[in-house]
Amino acid sequence: MATADQLKALIQAHFNEDTERFNTSALQIAAHEAGSGHGALAHDIRLIIDKGRRDRGAAIIKFPQDMRGMVVAEEPDLPRAALVLPTQLMNRIQRIISEYDQQHKLKSFGLSHRRKVLLVGPPGTGKTMTARVLANELRLPLYTIQVDRLVTKFMGETPAKLRQLFDLIQEQPGVYLFDEFDAIGGERSLENDVGEMRRVLNALLQFIEQDSSESLIIAATNSPALLDRALFRRFDDVLYYAEPEAPEREQLIKNVLGAFLPTRFGWRRLLSDSEGLSHAEIDTACRDAIKLAVLSDAQKVTTQGLSEMLRERQLAHSGRRTP
Repeated sequence: MATADQLKALIQAHFNEDTERFNTSALQIAAHEAGSGHGALAHDIRLIIDKGRRDRGAAIIKFPQDMRGMVVAEEPDLPRAALVLPTQLMNRIQRIISEYDQQHKLKSFGLSHRRKVLLVGPPGTGKTMTARVLANELRLPLYTIQVDRLVTKFMGETPAKLRQLFDLIQEQPGVYLFDEFDAIGGERSLENDVGEMRRVLNALLQFIEQDSSESLIIAATNSPALLDRALFRRFDDVLYYAEPEAPEREQLIKNVLGAFLPTRFGWRRLLSDSEGLSHAEIDTACRDAIKLAVLSDAQKVTTQGLSEMLRERQLAHSGRRTP
């Protein structure tokens, strides 16, 4: 059965007419039941909530006035199949999901599930998509924190805003993505650092370490070398992303082209043309190739058409890559 705290939170959310908190509490109960071996009941609860969300539309998230624009809310619907990553990385993402779903089983043995995860890698390699998939798989809303706005807009008040953010993380369970994390997680010893930013980083370290919420905290960075070393030990897991290898590139092209994928395709040429491109760049090239096929009244994408689009993406980065 659900814990007393979960039932009280569910009832309180109902009488406060807080739909999103009600849904979150109900999903926590579903996770508890799944961890207790009541998989069918957990599945039924999730189906009821999903139907309610579809009937009502996307939940309206209410933020304090001074936090609007700094926190972006969404309810992703990306399945795990949307991720095209190496098997080892997919296994580690699955472990986060499994531990969250069975967190009460872990707690019964004095163990805690992974709740704080650092994603490291070049732009466009799947970090943000991973956060969306995790939110969908855990049936939680995704809140993206615009870290650059937090720092530049509220300079001098950033520690207070961080406290407000972590109060929200505590009160409203969800997946919280700190994008461009290095904007406030920079190394304290950097010569161009200022006293204010050191205070911001110290506050951030304290908030992350002390957080004991039901939320999943994800930080993403393109520049791990800029992060303060003390930050790494505050996270339960660190996942490293890279540009896709040939098997991932082929699978990504198949996923994006879908019905536009021809029976015969020049894979050797396309895998060569796509080498060095990120997931996002290959996705863009595939969609451009689909547009080319549609405007030409073609039923399928051609090898030549996609090759041209991939080469365009290579040329867009000719300053750092050979086309």
